[in-house]
Amino acid sequence: MDRLLTGGVVLVLLGLLGFAIPVFTTHKTEDVARVGDLKIQTTENTRHDIPPLLSGGVMLVGVVLIAASLYRKR
Repeated sequence: MDRLLTGGVVLVLLGLLGFAIPVFTTHKTEDVARVGDLKIQTTENTRHDIPPLLSGGVMLVGVVLIAASLYRKR
């Protein structure tokens, strides 16, 4: 398969994933204090929002790449 077509398909799938899951959370655990065998840890949750305009733009670029790949094959 052509690399242009493959890149387009990947971008379209990423755009669809951005529409399907617009918000995701990451977790970061770090040590706050350590005394001997005792460890005190804290977990920080960070929320990440994916704007719908970004997802749509990524999908649009993917469709353009797929169309360019198909046009080039003709």
